[in-house]
Amino acid sequence: MYFKLIIRLALLTLLLARLETWAQAQTAPPLIPAHDPVMIRQNGTYYMFCTGPGIAVWSSKDRRNWTREKPVFATPPTWATQAVPGFRNNHIWAPDISYHNGVYSLFYSISAFGKNTSCIGLATNKTLDPTSKDFKWVDHGRVVQSVPGRDMWNAIDPNLIRDEAGTPWLSFGSFWEGIKLVKLRPDLTAPAQPEQWRTLARRPRSPQLNDSLPGDGAIEAPFIFRKGEYYYLFTSFDYCCRGPQSTYKIMVGRAKSVTGPYLDQAGKPLDQGGGTEVLAGDKNWFGLGHNSVYTFDNTDYLVFHGYDAADQGRSKLRLEKLAWDAAGWPQVQP
Repeated sequence: MYFKLIIRLALLTLLLARLETWAQAQTAPPLIPAHDPVMIRQNGTYYMFCTGPGIAVWSSKDRRNWTREKPVFATPPTWATQAVPGFRNNHIWAPDISYHNGVYSLFYSISAFGKNTSCIGLATNKTLDPTSKDFKWVDHGRVVQSVPGRDMWNAIDPNLIRDEAGTPWLSFGSFWEGIKLVKLRPDLTAPAQPEQWRTLARRPRSPQLNDSLPGDGAIEAPFIFRKGEYYYLFTSFDYCCRGPQSTYKIMVGRAKSVTGPYLDQAGKPLDQGGGTEVLAGDKNWFGLGHNSVYTFDNTDYLVFHGYDAADQGRSKLRLEKLAWDAAGWPQVQP
């Protein structure tokens, strides 16, 4: 009798393990290729934009099963090839998607790798549904440009945020002197006048480096998310794009004004090297970073990419629920 009970308990344990594995599979992150993903929902369909030829686009009804759509740009924008001589193959970086007053706005980055010869462009559309008669991307060209010898910042990785008054602000940047913020005109096509460039976050950088080199202050990919009384500035520390050698991790600080100052959980300003870790790589994912944050159906989600150890460090889309502790700091739910 005792032996039969042991067998039954063992079978029950095995069954529960299989059920747990099945449940995890139903909610597992979608393992589709992605780098620098952003997401938005229109009429029940999710659209994901990410780095790729012409800006890669995917669609989904459930955030798990994805269909590849046509890229935003079939050919490189003419203005971009003229403005950035090192820009090749229509490989466009780090888009940012938002919706306001009936218009979808898509910011994107044109750059030569490892240089601050970079531009942020803007394209708009009335709809994201490619079957709609109103579907048409209209490119508005350059919004912000960084020039070696003039700027100690890099015009890549844009993210649009509107403050409590509805004023549009663009955060962007990487390495050099860190993450920048500038107010935009109402039509989003240029900085508001007079121009004022603010530093939101930065890391120590070797002072002997000139402005043509990115240096060692590895910070990039800002995303500002408003929650309650705070603006949360998410950034990525360390290095992306190195497969198994990637060391990306997601950091955060917060402020009561969109312009800062942003402080980490210990009270250290982000523009003095501060930052609270949200998520980092492990043996299964070599690096995790370049995140965005959204609220879908009253639940907050962290959208980002990771370098998959099970697939030679290739970059994949990750999507995790985001909770907030009693003090209002973000935590990835187990």
